[in-house]
Amino acid sequence: MSDTPPRRLGAVFYPGWEMLDTCGPLEMLGNMPGIVEIVTVAQQAGPVRSAQGPEVVATYGFDNCPPLDLLLIPGGMSSRIEVENPVMIEWLRRRVPQAELTMTVCTGTALLARTGLLDGYRATTNKMFFGEVADASPNVRWVKEARWVEDGPFVTSSGVSAGIDMALAVVARLAGVEFSEQLAVATEYEWHRDANWDPFARIHGLV
Repeated sequence: MSDTPPRRLGAVFYPGWEMLDTCGPLEMLGNMPGIVEIVTVAQQAGPVRSAQGPEVVATYGFDNCPPLDLLLIPGGMSSRIEVENPVMIEWLRRRVPQAELTMTVCTGTALLARTGLLDGYRATTNKMFFGEVADASPNVRWVKEARWVEDGPFVTSSGVSAGIDMALAVVARLAGVEFSEQLAVATEYEWHRDANWDPFARIHGLV
């Protein structure tokens, strides 16, 4: 679609990563030939087991990861462990400012928030664990009711499946709304285009 080189998207993995947090957005962002190229990265290159059991192979470790234009940080229950992992947090603290856009899904926002780089920006996260994540990073402008939030170089989404809606919004930003609409149809996905659509905030008593 373009003569410009594809943007390199780094999908960040850690033990216990949540499958839909990652695979849902990558299904959308990975269907952009010539626009986005996906690479996998973890603290150490090699297999990384998900919370559900299947593994992904991280091609790069933190020590040899190439420059990244886009970042995707998934959540999962083990994000509670990773927020206390100084190697993960320091790597994100170095690499996020170098990226054009950083996306987080679910409690992956907690990892980004722990770096301090999200301070002063609007952001959201999984509604079931919203209070836990928000209380740990009070300088972030947390949005209780949102499917996803776009603010500056950050796009943060609510829980798990919300990452797919967020990814389609990013696809629209990179390749146009028509392309994003066609992709939603091709994958037989009903895209919630309203970033403020969030029935789960009410279910979990946030609004």
